[in-house]
Amino acid sequence: MKHVIWITIYLFCAIFTNVSAQAKEPALIIQTGDVIAVKLAGETAFDQPFQVDRDGVIILPEIGELKIAGITLIEANILVKKNLEPVFKNLSRMEVILIERRLPIMVLGYVKTPGPVDLPSNATVQMAINAAGGLAQGAQLDKLQVRRDGDILTFDYKAYLDTGNPELTPDLQALDTVFVPASPLTGNVQVDFDARTLTAAGDAGENSSSVKVFGEVHRPGTFSFKGTPDVIDLIMRAGGVTRYAGIEQIRIISNDKPWPFNMREYLDTGDKSLLPNLQAGDTIFIPQASDQVKTGARTVYVMGEVFKPGAFETKEGASFYDILANAGGPTRFAETRQIRILRADGSVIPFDLQAYVDGPNKKALPVIIPGDAILVPEKVDMNEKSWLKVPPSRAIRIIGAVYRPGRYEWSDEMSMMDLIAHSGGPRAQADTSHVQVITNGKTIPFDLKNFLENGGNIDNLPKIKAGDTVVVPELPKDPNDNRSQWTRQSSERSIYIFGQVKAPGRYAFNSNLNFLDILSAAQGPTQSADLRNVRVSHRKETGARVTKINMHTYFQTGDEHLLPKVLPEDVIYIPERNAQWLSKTKESTVRVLGAIGRPGRYDFEDSMTILDLLAEAGGPTSDALPDRIVVVNKRIQGEPHARTFDLVGFAKSGDFRDLPVLRSGDMVYVPHQDQSGWAIFSKTLRDAVSVLSLVTLIAGG
Repeated sequence: MKHVIWITIYLFCAIFTNVSAQAKEPALIIQTGDVIAVKLAGETAFDQPFQVDRDGVIILPEIGELKIAGITLIEANILVKKNLEPVFKNLSRMEVILIERRLPIMVLGYVKTPGPVDLPSNATVQMAINAAGGLAQGAQLDKLQVRRDGDILTFDYKAYLDTGNPELTPDLQALDTVFVPASPLTGNVQVDFDARTLTAAGDAGENSSSVKVFGEVHRPGTFSFKGTPDVIDLIMRAGGVTRYAGIEQIRIISNDKPWPFNMREYLDTGDKSLLPNLQAGDTIFIPQASDQVKTGARTVYVMGEVFKPGAFETKEGASFYDILANAGGPTRFAETRQIRILRADGSVIPFDLQAYVDGPNKKALPVIIPGDAILVPEKVDMNEKSWLKVPPSRAIRIIGAVYRPGRYEWSDEMSMMDLIAHSGGPRAQADTSHVQVITNGKTIPFDLKNFLENGGNIDNLPKIKAGDTVVVPELPKDPNDNRSQWTRQSSERSIYIFGQVKAPGRYAFNSNLNFLDILSAAQGPTQSADLRNVRVSHRKETGARVTKINMHTYFQTGDEHLLPKVLPEDVIYIPERNAQWLSKTKESTVRVLGAIGRPGRYDFEDSMTILDLLAEAGGPTSDALPDRIVVVNKRIQGEPHARTFDLVGFAKSGDFRDLPVLRSGDMVYVPHQDQSGWAIFSKTLRDAVSVLSLVTLIAGG
């Protein structure tokens, strides 16, 4: 009994002590972003934790939204249990537990991915910016903001990055907004740039806390006023002065008043008292050095592409080389072939320094007298589109089928081959046989193809000069489709081919081509071509002359003498076989009639036989009488002569002596079977039987 009493007293004391300790601890308040767990045995729907959203709400199964932000954890237990009682029965062991505190933060402004981020409870501003993708180019680091409940906390993030002192950045709370402003240097238009481009115009944008530096410096701009910088510091931040700077006349505008500063004097003496006092908002201007115009009785002027152009005092006996050397000599951009000496009296003397240096020296150096000006012009850049830099008096043109047609500067020691090479040479479709040079209103033809293939003396090239035009014509793009190109080709260098060829038309022609070349370009004769009667009309010759060609004989013998020599403007005609038989006289053909495959008129030569003629005409038909072929020879001693030829008997004997003699003008007739005696008798008998049957029928009626 005593043991039970002591145990009861011990438990009461323990419970009282625990309750007292909990009463002393501050109540745990649930915040936005907290992750809590609802422990309810046997319910799998509560296995996953719940996070309090920005509205302070969690979404519970079977219940829906329940706002718990701002209450203690004990109150949350009571509230959750009360809302779950209508749905779940056994809630005696239900418990709400805080798992983790999170900070929902909004990061906006000049960051790469602005928007909400979810951070741990100990997160810093740098972690929030990194979660938003980091800073974007053009962000102003010294004026970042943390916005909380309508208040704005501004801090210098750049100072934190320089020192690493966490006290320079504010602590974050749930629902804070971190805002990164844009630098004033970015302007009002969104563009892509890098840090180097952005800082090229300075590192500040507000007049009240910056200093402007402009004029003859390498990087003029607006620079932040930090510490106590002097003029030299700010000029160095602007990249230093240029070689044209007038450092004796620097101007500083402070409090709306200009103050002169002689930097040369300061650099010569090192006296710091000469340095003006600067303050934020000042302006520093470095002007361009201004020299007085140099004139005098012994002054010579050197202008253009020399290293040190200007006015120079000369001495008696000073030569052109002496003056040019004092000016530093020509630069690599100088056009030394076109130097001009401008006299005081207005005259202009050209001088080719390059030709003088290369020698032999045919001309003496020009004499320079006081008051003269030496102009060394800039070399013409051939990639530049401004052709006006080369006047027509020293330019030459090349147009047509070359790789780089255009207008080029010309020198008299150049030749036409130099010009063609400089333009990249002829294209593959160039007609190099008919190059033309237009000079002094005349057109001079030149066969460049023959010159290149057979060789020639450079002295035989056409003489060209500045102002001339060289034309390299273009061949038709496709010999088989030259109809659209014929207007670009003169008739004086064309040849014509008509009739039974696969691609009749008008073709470019030169002395290197022959009859077979033109026939091949026209894709050869068709199947119906009459190669025995090819005609060539020679138009250039005095009077009319037509050459007849038997291509069959050429193909059999290979005798090149059978092929005619064709010239430009000639016409080649290949007639159709058997199509124009009406134009042939009866004395020049043999007629084949009757039961034959292709009756008609055929050309016949003395070397042919009746067998050749029958084969050409398709042979006798199936209803023919080949043993009674009739051959009618032309008149012999005033009367025609006819004889019968037995083709079947010849086939059995093979005796060529039985073949009848044929000549042009003869006729061959192959009779039909219905023309035989038995066929005529049978037909007569059938007709008689038919008449008798008709009479019998009439009599019976």
